Amino acid sequence: MTQAHPLERWHQLVENRSFKELDELLADDVVFYSPILFKPQNGKTLTMFYLAGALQVLGNDQFRYVREIVGAHDAVLEFETEVDGLYINGVDLLRWNDSGQVTEFKVMLRPLKAIQIVQVKMAELLAHVSDNNKESNSMIEEHKNEQGPLGTN
Repeated sequence: MTQAHPLERWHQLVENRSFKELDELLADDVVFYSPILFKPQNGKTLTMFYLAGALQVLGNDQFRYVREIVGAHDAVLEFETEVDGLYINGVDLLRWNDSGQVTEFKVMLRPLKAIQIVQVKMAELLAHVSDNNKESNSMIEEHKNEQGPLGTN
């Protein structure tokens, strides 16, 4: 059976909120670029962690992609959503390999207030996750030691 195009898989994942599909879509050496963190996040585990959080924070009923620019191995996806009454406009930049796995995922947001509210919501979500999951807590602590507190770098 032929595997669906990476963008088709991404859109299905966003629509279904299927984190299992996220594991299959991401390459082991994927790099995630956050609009909030200074340093790139390397590897599938961290990328899944942040993307799953972003899908929970941004992926509400108002989330929609409004434009796509697609190349042979990459795409730019413009989206709009609203969080706590604030309009958010953003861009997902994806790059995938010949196997159809995402190797790079970059998120950009505007306006500045959008970045600020997403930073607060992500910090709340990650704190909640870390309180309930020792493995996540360990990963967050290691990550903090590497880069400082979430959102400060």
